Amino acid sequence: MTSWMHDSFPGHEVNLVLARGLSLDALITGLRGQHREPLAHGEAGGWAWAVHDMFEEETGNYDPVDYRSVCPEGAEVIVFETEPCSAKAHGPKFTYLRSGRTTLHFSFEDIGQRLGDNPDHISAELLAANLIGPGAECDKWKTEDGHDCFDHEHDADERLVKALADCFALPSPPLSLEVTAK
Repeated sequence: MTSWMHDSFPGHEVNLVLARGLSLDALITGLRGQHREPLAHGEAGGWAWAVHDMFEEETGNYDPVDYRSVCPEGAEVIVFETEPCSAKAHGPKFTYLRSGRTTLHFSFEDIGQRLGDNPDHISAELLAANLIGPGAECDKWKTEDGHDCFDHEHDADERLVKALADCFALPSPPLSLEVTAK
């Protein structure tokens, strides 16, 4: 996903889950109920957070996690799927749940295709960060010979994570195994 998360758990494809209005113990219990043992967890800036493997290879559990069951009435849960399919090179995904309902979900590969109960929940912030709307797409390839837009795709991901972090007042990275594991 981003440099602060992508290589923090070598040998693991992980999801980062943040919860507000839910205790750290309740978050961990909810994840364990979904057969996802946190690799690291903590609290920061009013958010409980945990990092867990996307899949449980040892038990053969390759089903996606149902985060709705982890998000009770009055709580908010944010999920970053950092490598939804690294073998096929799919980009990260973002999900925002409120009171057990998916408010917003999108892939980093196409933030213009947002889903959920309120797909425009953070449209103003994405527009302000020049991530959607006019001018969001690189058009230098039209005027500069040899320009490859892929060369700066990582910059857009970093701006997207920053916009999300600012919008939801998420704790600042790093959230790494070396710093946070218990």
